[in-house]
Amino acid sequence: MLRSTESERPWRANREKHGKRAAMAAGGALVIAATTVLTAPVAGSAPGTPESKSWNNTAYRGQVEVVRTAEGPADPSVLTGRVFVDDNRDSVSDRRERGLAGVTVSNGRDVVTTGRDGSYRLPVHDNMTVFVTQPSGYQVPVDESNVAQFHYNHLPEGSPQLRYGGIEPTGPLPDAVNFPVVKSKDTAARKQHCVMAGDLQTYDKTEVEYARKGAIADLAGRTDYRGCGTLFVGDVVGDDLSLYPDVKDLTSLTNGPARFLPGNHDLDFDATTAEHSFDTFREQLAPEYYSYDIGDMHVVALNTVRYPCTPDVDNADGARPECDDPENDPRYNGRIGDAQLQWLKDDLAKVGKDKLVVVAGHIGLLNFADNASSIHQVDQVREVYDLLKGRKAVAVSGHSHSIENMKRGDLVEGWADLFGIEGLPFPHITAGAISGDWYSGEVTEDGYPVAVGRDGGRPGVVTLDVNGTRFAERYTVTGEKDSVQTQLGLNSPAYRQWYADRQEWNETPEGEAPELGDPFVLDRADLTGTTWLTTNFWMGATGSKVTVRLDGGRPLPATRTQPMRGEAQRSGAEWSDPHAAAQQLVNGGSLADRSMHLWRFELPADLAEGRHRAHVTATDSHGRSYTDTVTFRVVEEKQGNA
Repeated sequence: MLRSTESERPWRANREKHGKRAAMAAGGALVIAATTVLTAPVAGSAPGTPESKSWNNTAYRGQVEVVRTAEGPADPSVLTGRVFVDDNRDSVSDRRERGLAGVTVSNGRDVVTTGRDGSYRLPVHDNMTVFVTQPSGYQVPVDESNVAQFHYNHLPEGSPQLRYGGIEPTGPLPDAVNFPVVKSKDTAARKQHCVMAGDLQTYDKTEVEYARKGAIADLAGRTDYRGCGTLFVGDVVGDDLSLYPDVKDLTSLTNGPARFLPGNHDLDFDATTAEHSFDTFREQLAPEYYSYDIGDMHVVALNTVRYPCTPDVDNADGARPECDDPENDPRYNGRIGDAQLQWLKDDLAKVGKDKLVVVAGHIGLLNFADNASSIHQVDQVREVYDLLKGRKAVAVSGHSHSIENMKRGDLVEGWADLFGIEGLPFPHITAGAISGDWYSGEVTEDGYPVAVGRDGGRPGVVTLDVNGTRFAERYTVTGEKDSVQTQLGLNSPAYRQWYADRQEWNETPEGEAPELGDPFVLDRADLTGTTWLTTNFWMGATGSKVTVRLDGGRPLPATRTQPMRGEAQRSGAEWSDPHAAAQQLVNGGSLADRSMHLWRFELPADLAEGRHRAHVTATDSHGRSYTDTVTFRVVEEKQGNA
């Protein structure tokens, strides 16, 4: 059984890891079925959008074509097939439907491109997933849940016995596996909006409903991402793989293709080898790793989780003792296997140097929240950097339930110590989490928890707004407009004392819990003892700035608490987000005692008694500005909990 780590929710560590047994899903695309057309009311159509142009009425619905005959293939050591333009959208390769040349197809090891007639040939392995790289200007089919259909699993005898089913026996090699596509203006466009959704991570049906009422409702109301769709970057569920059908019910509400990559909570925990640890994920959602093209982008979805990790492979250097007892205490590690790394090299070799490469994985290549951890970052980070050298690239991940917008050149102490990294070679984004801090805290009137994260971030999703090979990242807080980008607070001596007292009381709750009082009332002792106005700027990064206009005065600069210039993490009450921590210490969850996107402005010690107003303007690295205000009161001396 997987044990909790610093990237797990400690307050929920004893929760049962597995739920009910999953219902068996149909084996890959073994049966050719007619295209399904949804007739339900259209979700997420913009006001005034004709129904005929909505996603549900124009989506290409179908599946991979698997051809079998009684004779079987002439050569069972080679898989053949073709990529074809499915003009009549029936998922069946007709003689009059042309093949598509120059398209990449892979079995997870070998990478080939289709010939003039759209045909390909690949060596056969007993346990392989064959997939096509969707070319720009074309769209692979989606099923009734909007899940992209572009792969076929070949595992003749099926998975070993697994609690959640794994892969059903696929039987002998088919005569052909054909990949249908249709022309698409949406995927050809240079301008794209790509949703990167971190850690949906539902542990039960209650949390499925939290997600439905939260971020999924937001996505259902958006129509800007139909070309690129949504990439769920791992931890699709929280260990209970029987919830995958519920997740697909959620994606049926979205307005674009849904794609998934695996996380450490999507594992078949009863698999004894890494070869089968994502079999149920592969059966129901996607290959372990793959790629696709949109506009001028090449998106690579990686598997960065190895389970169970082993001493010979993962701890050969002694840096990961967690991996030393896979039989009695199986654990995971952030790692890209040799076969996947070779696939990545061969896949990128087919991609022009003029493309933007988006490298997505659940465990980030590097991150800030777990910068000193070997297992919560990727062992092969330097090898990946070498493969991307000279390319325009951005890395996107989940896992840490934090929002991190890290720019080229950024550095923290742990990266240098563990991996010898001297600065990021290209931007890295940790996409936050739909579940936020594991659906913790109070439930809002809208039906989902506040779930404030370990960095003070709120639940939401990242969108890459792409124009050609340039992009601007934005974070959308669940239930909010895109203009909501900051969270303000006051970090005073009274708050810092309460922080310490409340932490101590939480550990040994005896007597009355310490009360914070009104955090927006300051007295003279607070000001002379140093009080900061804090600004948590979700997408704040190197190159961003925050200014404060106090009582209508001139704008003055705030200081970023974490410069990202090679220093260690700065943590504790002094470096915390007081707005977030005040909720967390009372309502449970993680503690926002550090952040790489927090700015603070020291209030003057001689502020006059009375009310004061601060206008805070946060400007991101792309020049977009957001303004927020906070009002507070200064008194000579507080009375009680005032």
